[in-house]
Amino acid sequence: MPPRARTDERRRELVAAAARLFDAEGYTTSSVETIARGMGLSKPTLYHYFASKEAILAALNEEFIDLLIEQAETREGLGAGEELRAMMGDVLDLMETHRGHVRVFFEHHRELSPAKRDEIRDKRDRYAALVEGVVARGMAAGEFRAGDPRLVTLAIFGMCNWAYQWYRPDGDRSTREIADSFYDLVINGLRRDP
Repeated sequence: MPPRARTDERRRELVAAAARLFDAEGYTTSSVETIARGMGLSKPTLYHYFASKEAILAALNEEFIDLLIEQAETREGLGAGEELRAMMGDVLDLMETHRGHVRVFFEHHRELSPAKRDEIRDKRDRYAALVEGVVARGMAAGEFRAGDPRLVTLAIFGMCNWAYQWYRPDGDRSTREIADSFYDLVINGLRRDP
């Protein structure tokens, strides 16, 4: 493996370790020394990979949103309904595969420097536009009931993005089962058919 690829892989491993630590201990209470010790490194070694604690936070945020964007942009040929169901599942799946990333992404992005926060916000907006585009496409095609695509998108984010507060991997439903239930609520609502 080339040196650059080894460095990138090591950085990803360290971000994953930091995400677990931040999930368990909290971002604000974790010092660089605690982070290094939790990763089995010395502080100088950690600084070799990341210039600061904020650099770890930025890498963690970026990795999370990049995963969602990549998954959304690689889907082709699906109807709006299937694509929306898959997007909802993507967010929920990350609660199992990247739990620490999810918590830190939603709870600590405001602790980034303004420039880094703007960078991540641009990516968040790009992802939101992808989801909103699917909703609008479904409405325009008559697959979904007409409405405000932005408001529907925000409602979807409210359900999916906040689920990390209560989701447990050892619970009675998988992330995809929860996504399917959320999708059914969005598409069909709670009212019984007459």
